[in-house]
Amino acid sequence: MRIFRLTACLLLSLSLTLRAEVKPAAKSIRESMESFVKEGSLSGAVTLFSHDGKIVNEEAVGLRDIASKSPMTKDSLFWIASMTKPMTALAVMMLQDEGKLSIDDPVMKHLPEFKGQMLLKEKTKDQTVLIKPARPITIKDLLTHTSGLVSNSPLDGNALDVLTLKEAVITYALSPLQFEPGSKWSYCNPGINTLGRIIEVVSGRDYAKFMESRLFHPLGMHDTTFWPNPKHLARLATSYQPSADGKGLEPTTIRYLTAPYSNKKRSPLAAGGLFSTAADLLKFYTMVLNGGEAGGKRYISNESLQQMTTNQTGDLKASFTEGMGMGLGFHIVRQPTGVTAMLSPGTFGHGGAHGTQGWIDPVTKSIYILLIQRAGLKNGDASPMRQAFQEAAAATLPKP
Repeated sequence: MRIFRLTACLLLSLSLTLRAEVKPAAKSIRESMESFVKEGSLSGAVTLFSHDGKIVNEEAVGLRDIASKSPMTKDSLFWIASMTKPMTALAVMMLQDEGKLSIDDPVMKHLPEFKGQMLLKEKTKDQTVLIKPARPITIKDLLTHTSGLVSNSPLDGNALDVLTLKEAVITYALSPLQFEPGSKWSYCNPGINTLGRIIEVVSGRDYAKFMESRLFHPLGMHDTTFWPNPKHLARLATSYQPSADGKGLEPTTIRYLTAPYSNKKRSPLAAGGLFSTAADLLKFYTMVLNGGEAGGKRYISNESLQQMTTNQTGDLKASFTEGMGMGLGFHIVRQPTGVTAMLSPGTFGHGGAHGTQGWIDPVTKSIYILLIQRAGLKNGDASPMRQAFQEAAAATLPKP
């Protein structure tokens, strides 16, 4: 009898121990995104997760537009905003491969308006003191956000309809530098717009036409454009922000862009003007993950791609979350932590103003694409939506 009781106690103890060790099953990607829709943080989302060259999961949840009750679909179009930046950077590196420029070139070599640009040393209500910088800014400074160019862009708002890319860049050149080139990291849309102008001068083609003919069309990215046509706009996901009463979401405008979005008088914003879909972004990221090749065509040399996807800013504090560095157009995960904890060191990518995210993990050969249109996030790169998606996706990877 005593043996029976002892055995029963041991079995009960083992059972309780096993129960304590069992963790709740991780939410699926769909469940993770639906939870944000149900709580009213998102109207909808499109997610795509690829591993080892195959799509593991692709989801569309919620609504593309709340007022019309239009469902989100996998081919919904999104303003990807600053996810444009790595594409602009890659175009610059293509021109380096062709010997038409070097990222170590002073910007003034290609854009003479930058000759003699001064550095702001001091500014008070009574005087402004300008001095000569230790060195002129380089193309690499623009690619790494270390140039010191002014941070405010005249391409904001309605200026898009009256300023060309060339004219906007001239205003950057006429503005004094805010710090010594290479001395700090400071996110800079004008710097990337300047790269767009360099592409025009060096290639002899309009920036948008270069992007279309050298990247988008060859890769089959037919839904990626600066000017969505009526068929595109029929699939455009509405951007939302928290309503004034805090009880839901209300539509908001797309920053930097003015309607009608198909108006080609609006300058193509090299720093953040593209619209795209998950399927199109996968084509671009797959080419990058594949070493710069796709469909038997090489778009960029392996050497240039390595420059883009490795830290170029040393120990400077860079990017918008902890443990990050900056490559050429791509943000780099140096030490996975927090929102990047599930990613490998060396993972690279970029986010957009309304919460869109695209990240490539070269160690696990995985691609994470999150498309939402949610303004008002405290930090899009550290959003709970991004973390939940990446955790759910990473949980499906085979264990080493």
